[in-house]
Amino acid sequence: MTQHDSPALPAHRPGASRQAPADPSPSRTTRPWMPALLYTLGFLTLYLLAICTPWGQRAENALFGLGSEGSEDAWIYPLSGSAYGSTPLPPLELSAKPTLMVGLAVIVVLTLVRRCWWPGCAALGVVILTTGGKEVLKSTLPRPDLVGAPENLLDQGFPSGHTAIPAALTLAAVLVVSPRIRPYVATAGVLWLACIAAASATMGGHRPSEVLGATLLACACYGLATWLLPPAAAPGATRSTRALPVITLTVALAIALVSGARNDTLTRSLVSAATAFICAALVWYAAVGRPAHTARRTRPALG
Repeated sequence: MTQHDSPALPAHRPGASRQAPADPSPSRTTRPWMPALLYTLGFLTLYLLAICTPWGQRAENALFGLGSEGSEDAWIYPLSGSAYGSTPLPPLELSAKPTLMVGLAVIVVLTLVRRCWWPGCAALGVVILTTGGKEVLKSTLPRPDLVGAPENLLDQGFPSGHTAIPAALTLAAVLVVSPRIRPYVATAGVLWLACIAAASATMGGHRPSEVLGATLLACACYGLATWLLPPAAAPGATRSTRALPVITLTVALAIALVSGARNDTLTRSLVSAATAFICAALVWYAAVGRPAHTARRTRPALG
């Protein structure tokens, strides 16, 4: 019997069949515009529900009736700058503009040192659009009186300027720092935001909707800026320890509880703390959570 040799088979390379060719489709190379749209829709929905409905106005106005009218019963009052001779915690009271100017200067310096021109321009755009947009919206968005509220509750404060500053500066900073330290910069900014947001809500300067509105506005501007960045300048994947998000949000919750606490009412304290914690979670997800998620979607497919 004649033996026929079978054709030689190609040598097997370990892992060769596991890696599929990179998919050059636009869905893998284009940055999503959906986050900016969702934050914008959240901002508009919050405005319509909290300010343009009778039950939304009653719910928020009722918070001002809990406890005393002044802010002296808030635990953070000695750091608010409201007390005579006290130094305000930035950006409360008169420290708002200096805090904003210093933050912009730091962004410019980081841009020049790292020579990250496009991210630097995007970071400046986030701060300018957020703080400038806050002024425009505060003067143009109406606050109709649907429930016959007292005159001192009719002032338009949507969105909150004091909350917009730490939210915008935090999101701007993560654009111009190294990806290696981006999670830790975001952590510091989120903790700062939790403190300021809770203080703004519990001391009566702003309603919860105004604090949340400022945060959503900053996140929408950040989403727009990152979407418009050139592909080479877009923020890449953010790597951090698995415990960092849990640690960050746990500490943010603790700071929000302390900063929102009052001696005269538990309900108002808890609402202020919950509002501040939501703000912290929104900024953390926008700054750290979303880039990592995008990176996972663009990873080559496995066979």
